[in-house]
Amino acid sequence: MRWFAVNGSLPWDQSKGTELDLFIFGVGFSGIEIAKAASTQSAKVAGTTRKKDKVERLGSIGVEPFLFDGTGDLDLIQKRLKTVTHLIISIAPDADGDPVLNALNDVIAGDMPALGWIGYLSTVGVYGDHHGAWVNEESVCKPVSARSIERLKAEDAWQGLATDIRKPLAIMRLSGIYGPGRNTFVNLADGSAKRIIKARQYFNRIHVADIAGAAMLLAGDNIGGLFNVTDDEPAPPQDVVTYAAKLMGVNPPPEIAYDDAVMSEMARSFYGEVKRVSNAKIKDLGYEFLFPNYRIAQNEMWQNQHWK
Repeated sequence: MRWFAVNGSLPWDQSKGTELDLFIFGVGFSGIEIAKAASTQSAKVAGTTRKKDKVERLGSIGVEPFLFDGTGDLDLIQKRLKTVTHLIISIAPDADGDPVLNALNDVIAGDMPALGWIGYLSTVGVYGDHHGAWVNEESVCKPVSARSIERLKAEDAWQGLATDIRKPLAIMRLSGIYGPGRNTFVNLADGSAKRIIKARQYFNRIHVADIAGAAMLLAGDNIGGLFNVTDDEPAPPQDVVTYAAKLMGVNPPPEIAYDDAVMSEMARSFYGEVKRVSNAKIKDLGYEFLFPNYRIAQNEMWQNQHWK
């Protein structure tokens, strides 16, 4: 698929004797897609889950599974990390810091002789509120919510480790993630979709397949740095719901003024930050988005029934 192609070549060249041995901390919605992408390149893939009932599922998609929730199979993980060439972290920090660094900082720093690259999945939430202005990787971060403040601290902690051990770190700042099973069609089908109207409100989005594609590009050439992994077109959230409803042939939910909407504290916090996020930097590396805007994505998901 074209999202593995960079200037006509694959991200890593097995003819040169290179082999990807990937370990993913947190094989959830994004991590599974990254694991599948890596597996298509004949990579070895291992990763963690917090739940015992997900261990079998990881094995079924070719991921060597380990339990980890800050503790877990630490001895087994430490042994497995000795051959790992590429490391991806897809676990959110909390008030106590980054759980992977808390448990395995010394191991990553001193007992991973094959390690060549680290990838950290973060969020565009670290930019905070820019009153609708465009932001890029050079923009000032002024996070508002506790979770975004924790993310920025975790970015700094991983950057500190990467600098100490002289390994490239790619921090991928993701916008609102969607894909099969997690999208507006699902919300319309189960009755949870809302059209909340707030003037000059924009959100960026990113299809999970493009997260995997961007990660593979960066891992393939051991590229470090900050990268916004997001679509081309920040859009009002109600427009996304209306377009999906039209494709489904159903009436969209009624419009609700923001001030009258009943929302969770987390949902309301999203509406308190307005920015439009540029993806120009990763495109300059040669990455072509499969789903550069929500319309292209929704058309594909509905036509091919990939939304469920």
